[in-house]
Amino acid sequence: MSEKRDTENSEEAEPTRLERLYRKATDPVLRTHLLMVWRMSLGGSIREVARVVGYSEKWVREIVRRYESEGVEGLGDRRHGNPGAKERALLDEEGQAELRKALLEGAPPPGGGMWNGPKVARWIEEKTGVERVHAQRGWEYLRKAGHTPQVPRASNERGADASEREAFKKVSR
Repeated sequence: MSEKRDTENSEEAEPTRLERLYRKATDPVLRTHLLMVWRMSLGGSIREVARVVGYSEKWVREIVRRYESEGVEGLGDRRHGNPGAKERALLDEEGQAELRKALLEGAPPPGGGMWNGPKVARWIEEKTGVERVHAQRGWEYLRKAGHTPQVPRASNERGADASEREAFKKVSR
């Protein structure tokens, strides 16, 4: 009998503990995850919990799986610990500063002409020794350096002569 009472108390303790953690949580992602596992501990179905929190059933299952394997530590927004693209970056801060310097000083790009995405990609290949850098990555680093495309505007070959331009000005005022 006492064994059954201990089991009941531990079962009651878990939902109570999860509710307390849920109510104290300030991080919105952790709070939602705690709500999911709390509702599940009260006997809610995956479908019902997913409907309440607005997440997919698959994601609710994933959060419950994490909670069962790692406890409360497995919940919350894991993106905070994600190093992101820094490890995959083609240029570190120093390399980006070198690129900005080359752009600002007007250094000619590989192959001459004006700087563009493919030319920045070739520049990165030369500086880093990376075998193949796609033009899109060159464009991204060009934009990241604050550089905009420097392409002259197309001229209208059959543009208006001086008298037509003057007549237009008078009409449009």
